[in-house]
Amino acid sequence: MDSIDTITSLVTKTAVITGASSGVGLATAQLFAENGYQVVLAARGKEGLEKAVAECNALGGKAVYKTTDVSNANEVKDLVEFALKEFGRIDVWVNNAGVMASGKFEEIPMDINEQVIKTNLMGYMHGAYYVLPVFKEQKQGVLINNVSIGGYMPAPFSSVYSATKTGIKGMMSGLQSEYSVYPEIHICNIYPQVQQSTGNMHSAKFSGLDFKIPPFAADPRDTAKVIYKLVEKPKNDTFPDATSFMLKLAHGAFPETFTNLATGVMRLMMKVKKGKDEEGNILEPSNNPHRVYGETALPMPSKTTKKIIGTGLAIAAGYFVAKHLKNNSKKLD
Repeated sequence: MDSIDTITSLVTKTAVITGASSGVGLATAQLFAENGYQVVLAARGKEGLEKAVAECNALGGKAVYKTTDVSNANEVKDLVEFALKEFGRIDVWVNNAGVMASGKFEEIPMDINEQVIKTNLMGYMHGAYYVLPVFKEQKQGVLINNVSIGGYMPAPFSSVYSATKTGIKGMMSGLQSEYSVYPEIHICNIYPQVQQSTGNMHSAKFSGLDFKIPPFAADPRDTAKVIYKLVEKPKNDTFPDATSFMLKLAHGAFPETFTNLATGVMRLMMKVKKGKDEEGNILEPSNNPHRVYGETALPMPSKTTKKIIGTGLAIAAGYFVAKHLKNNSKKLD
């Protein structure tokens, strides 16, 4: 162990987490606090952040917050300076704040679409831009980006959201190469599937969409555990569960089939037109609830049942992928 590692191990580490007032961000903040980290929580809403800080402190961590709109570069710069003033260093930065607007492209107001890009894509850019120089000065640091499976496969009727996730993947992949000469600076991308979080409740919905979290959604606390593990064992790209990985493989093998199926389901939901247009948390901070879990469409199955279903889907997807590749190889012979 060199002198830098020795010094780092003797101080309490600091993690900054954006979008920390609910969902995966809150679960991640709680996990870091539970493991003794000093945590700086960021989001737009003061009420949610105050609640989150109290929960993190109750778990044994030392938590502070700063209201921050990640789409504003100056506010992200201020967040970095605030964290350094409070704790003297930043060991981990989790880019997690994100928003989503769903509906027919031409029926989603342009200001909503533009803000999705500013929050998701530019928000992650702002985080990387201001924290990476800190890591270089410290000669150490881990930047973790919660990209979502949307970085690999499109979300029908959420085209702008899909564009931001694909953009984040491309931007961070480029930075991984650029910063590969710094052995103790790591840029990690995680690609989780749909989460059983408040994200869906807070998202914007247009064109009559009215949907809840599906039963196969992943547990946000499981995703938080994967994020935490990346600090100890950094990886460029991580799929937190078998479902997200198999979705990526299956979509790669059958892109039209997957996209058309999802598009058909969404089109049917809009045809029913149960919901009224709502801007959600795109332009304003998230309303209640400020918690990890959101409302589901059906009762959530147990973890054992979800594992069985996930394994079955993974086997089925793997079978069809293998069959597809085999058929393609025969065509080439």
